[in-house]
Amino acid sequence: MNRRIVFGLLVVGLALGTTPVAPGERDAPIDRLDRFRALAAARLGPLELSGGEPAPEVVGELYALLDDEILDNLASGSLFASEGFLQERLDALREVWGGAAFRVLALGGSGLTVVAFQLSPGGWGNSVRVYGRTGSAAALVRAIHREGVPALHDMPPTRAGHPQFLIAWVGPQSSRGSTGLRLELWRMRGESVDLAWSTDGVIEGGLLISRFALGPQQVSFRYEVRYPGWKPGCDGQTEHEDLYRYATGGETFVLARRQVVNGWHREFHAVLARFLAALGTPDRRALARWVPDGALSARLPARLEPDLACDAADGPSPSAVTVAAVEPAGGRPWSLVFRRAGMGWRLAAAAPVE
Repeated sequence: MNRRIVFGLLVVGLALGTTPVAPGERDAPIDRLDRFRALAAARLGPLELSGGEPAPEVVGELYALLDDEILDNLASGSLFASEGFLQERLDALREVWGGAAFRVLALGGSGLTVVAFQLSPGGWGNSVRVYGRTGSAAALVRAIHREGVPALHDMPPTRAGHPQFLIAWVGPQSSRGSTGLRLELWRMRGESVDLAWSTDGVIEGGLLISRFALGPQQVSFRYEVRYPGWKPGCDGQTEHEDLYRYATGGETFVLARRQVVNGWHREFHAVLARFLAALGTPDRRALARWVPDGALSARLPARLEPDLACDAADGPSPSAVTVAAVEPAGGRPWSLVFRRAGMGWRLAAAAPVE
């Protein structure tokens, strides 16, 4: 008989294990698949309509079932502990709860099995769990919880043979199309699985990306950059597109390339900040650097502050930019037009908005 058919029959034919239920629910243990189905229907189904999140004890009960399923098979060894068999077992659970997704990754030769559990596309309750051995018994070595949906990626072991793996935690998409991303490299040393590298350690404030790609031992992503003048939801602002590669010498990810997109916007707002600071000083001669037209300088109010409205540029590499400002006393709005002049920017027009 075909080996694939035999494997499938084993998956279907073997019991999914048993777990006791609370007194009064049923007098005898029930099949783990049935228990997962009952929990999903009773505790998770109503939340799909309301958009709420389950209580922590419900999530804990779900993971108790999932951990038992993994550990029972790892303890059995042989075929039952294989990556393919475990994936089939978890896929059977997924079929009874469409909101779930599972990915099994066996780190060859290490005795570690890593599983990404997605209980919700919205992010609640998701986890990456590392299973191994404590003495002769199969055990849960580490449970990792973050916001977002986890995606597992295999990594080669270190030169000393320490197994490691990469997790991409992908958050929900915002109204402006950006998505949260957190990358983590986890590594086992001795009996402990610890964080070896994270994008949080190299990019301050976390990542909001417009795209990313994972390749063999490298990752690239384009993300929003925070700087004075950056405004949420506006197009054409400065972004970075970084490429990180895994360096075997340092056994970590290092920045291999950075491309700056719309760098003019960050530079322009640095100029705008200096212009507004000079405007607030009593000596109007300080404005001459940005407002060479004396008549225009005389029409400006004593102080202006940046407004939250998006800038209007005349192209991707603009020669003119219109920005919104407001008088702090009274809140009167102004429109300021800056034009490129050589290597800098000069105020070309300014008027209150009636």
